[in-house]
Amino acid sequence: MQKLTSFMSGEWQSGQGQERAIYHAITDEALWEVTSEGLDFADACRYAREVGGSALRTMTFLERAAMLKAVAKHLLADKERFYTLSAQTGATRTDGWVDIEGGIGTLFTYAGLGSRELPDDTLWPEDALIPLSKEGGFAARHFLTSKQGVAVHINAFNFPCWGMLEKLAPTWLAGMPAIIKPATATAQVTQAMVASIVESGLVPPGAISLICGSAGDLLDHLDSQDVVTFTGSAATGQQLRSHPTLVRHSIPFTMEADSLNCCVLAEDVQPNDTEFGLFIREVVREMTAKAGQKCTAIRRIIIPATQREAVQSALLTKLSAITVGDPNQSGIKMGTLINRQQQRDVQQQVNTLRDAGCEVLLGGDIDPQLPGASYPPTLLYCPNPDATVQVHAVEAFGPVATLMTYRDTEHALALARAGGGSLVATFVTANQDRARQFILGAARAHGRIQILNEASAKESTGHGSPLPQLIHGGPGRAGGGEELGGLRAVKHYLQRTAVQGSPTMLAAIGQQWVRGARVQEDAIHPFRKYFEELQPGDSLLTHRRTLTETDIVNFACLSGDHFYAHMDKIGAEASFFGERVVHGYFVIAAAAGLFVDAGVGPVIANYGMENLRFLLPVKPGDTIQARLTCQQKTLKRQRSAEEQATGVVQWAVEITNQHQEAVALYSILTLVARKNSDFPSTAS
Repeated sequence: MQKLTSFMSGEWQSGQGQERAIYHAITDEALWEVTSEGLDFADACRYAREVGGSALRTMTFLERAAMLKAVAKHLLADKERFYTLSAQTGATRTDGWVDIEGGIGTLFTYAGLGSRELPDDTLWPEDALIPLSKEGGFAARHFLTSKQGVAVHINAFNFPCWGMLEKLAPTWLAGMPAIIKPATATAQVTQAMVASIVESGLVPPGAISLICGSAGDLLDHLDSQDVVTFTGSAATGQQLRSHPTLVRHSIPFTMEADSLNCCVLAEDVQPNDTEFGLFIREVVREMTAKAGQKCTAIRRIIIPATQREAVQSALLTKLSAITVGDPNQSGIKMGTLINRQQQRDVQQQVNTLRDAGCEVLLGGDIDPQLPGASYPPTLLYCPNPDATVQVHAVEAFGPVATLMTYRDTEHALALARAGGGSLVATFVTANQDRARQFILGAARAHGRIQILNEASAKESTGHGSPLPQLIHGGPGRAGGGEELGGLRAVKHYLQRTAVQGSPTMLAAIGQQWVRGARVQEDAIHPFRKYFEELQPGDSLLTHRRTLTETDIVNFACLSGDHFYAHMDKIGAEASFFGERVVHGYFVIAAAAGLFVDAGVGPVIANYGMENLRFLLPVKPGDTIQARLTCQQKTLKRQRSAEEQATGVVQWAVEITNQHQEAVALYSILTLVARKNSDFPSTAS
């Protein structure tokens, strides 16, 4: 056996003490021995905070995003190394793809989110300015800053790669180092990926640590700046959540637990409908993918009583055709459980359900003819789901699901909620009213709901696939936490602070100009400045323009917009406005004519307008003026040395009338050349 080492305090370390073996899921061969006894977890926390945290916090969000992308590319090039080890766990190539490349894909997603949506800064202004006074001299804004601690990630055995990477991506993007504690049963796969990251040199020392074996007294050394996340059983999660150190220091704890997820067939679906086949396919796929070892797997199959015979027959036909065994052998559709212990655990839970009154329709017992930790697809039937508490509380973490019937819609909703909170539910219907009714009645019990029908099936990512853009978590039994969900996950590792002061002070703190803050004006038009030369607050107050009835007629003819408020004198007089008004979009166009510098210069293109608000009507004879102010800048990364170096500048535009009243507010985005780059010879 090989010894599986931990990576702590910047070096690979071996524990000394009672060792635990990791076994091959097919051959039962003891492959690795693991122990973390004797390792200095206090020093591991110190090193991560002081060395890794300090380095990550000096990087901007964009630099961290670039780091994530580089790590993702490196791991993708090294993926076969992980597939080889994944096969030891009984996973098929498809199972491994979800874990390995699905996890790497999460890194890519967060790299993209960070580079597109986060500031080129170490501080994140979360919201717009919040006025707190009548005259506008006192305001507030919420700012997000990196916690100065370490994130401890305790992961489950079923996704040794994805489980680590889906937590690492937002952690690193937030500027926190991480200590990874994988489940021992598959720790060799996680260790290989951590070793690859360390060897790459793409992340700062101390940014990642790994504990192979028990977490020991790790939690004793945490404080209020640290974060703990957990994926696994609800019972273990509850024990960790109540750890005295976590309670004493109010340490944030995110829990994602296994749950009794369900798939519900709507009453309107008939056996000949496309949706019926989709329902059967979804259930079979989620029962057998990863041999059912998924926190999102379908455990409860809820169907109309009138469809029991048809559904049961279709499921038995499909499940009976699933070949189980060594995924390295041709023709095998489902791999094995992770090890013999998990096999015994699944059998025990199936026995509990059977003793509670569930009938075995298929499988139900370990098959000695199958290799290693195999367990056959098992379909149960619960004749009385209202009275059988166990069917909504006992989870066999393998290829096991229980069929149950409902009388009507309210009964179906009650059964869907009976699991006490789940990660995901699927409702199969083509009826929009039924879908809405299901969401209203079941959403409170599920973290994610998929509405499956013919229109969505072709591109659906499936019931059991957590996506980086969507939250992963659920209420009650599912842990009450949230992971992923786009940038929501990053905020979990940041401190939110409300900062009060003058608009000018808040602009200086956030490095973003806000309305009401002081501006800087000079003789150089802002559009004549390169990206580096522009500063938030650089501003231009334009000359004035009086708008006329001729402008209204000309714009109506040019645009085709002959809305009565602009063109019908009698209709406009009877309207809210009391007289004809200038097209709002002409006001915007006229303002552009006031502030745009027409000559060739560093501004390459205008490619967006945001948050447009028309505040007051502009009438013929009114005179408008515009103020253009540099609001914030975001550096764009060059994809190659040949690509033009640019940045994105967001400009605040305020259009006022002759009474100095704001008539329109909005922001525009421009692509601006950096000084070390030649701008085009012609305007874009």
